[in-house]
Amino acid sequence: MSFVEWQWLFPVAITLHNLEEAIWLPAWSKQAGKWHRPVSPSAFRFAVAFLTVLAFIVTIWSAKAGPRSVGAYLLAGCALAVLLNVLVPHLLATVALRRYMPGLGTAIALNLPVTVMLLRRAFVEGYVRFPRFAYFGVLVCVTIVVLIPALFKVGEKLTHRSAA
Repeated sequence: MSFVEWQWLFPVAITLHNLEEAIWLPAWSKQAGKWHRPVSPSAFRFAVAFLTVLAFIVTIWSAKAGPRSVGAYLLAGCALAVLLNVLVPHLLATVALRRYMPGLGTAIALNLPVTVMLLRRAFVEGYVRFPRFAYFGVLVCVTIVVLIPALFKVGEKLTHRSAA
């Protein structure tokens, strides 16, 4: 399969992974200790919905802009972030806690192969190149790490407003 085909599988894999997490991770987070702060279902679901939509936006941007575009580099950076997410926290937390972290199944079955192949095809077909990929990879990973707690806070505020 080509980069173009793998790029469209990326938001599909993210959607299915985020759906698994949205269903089971909030309850798991209440007993996860240092691996995940407790998060309400509504705050978590807001955050993963936002990130899922963002995955589709970046994919569309990449598809329209083509090789070596900002869109292609952002998509590759997102793929790197999702690939790292398979290991930390999903696999590591599951091993450390000796119990399943929600999202591990789809992380291994979908996110791992899709992101590895997407990144492989991105380099082989010239959609991204080093060192620019390293810059975008770090930028996207750091942005997502900072964005997630902010999205939890926004999700909490929106939930409290709608409940009031």
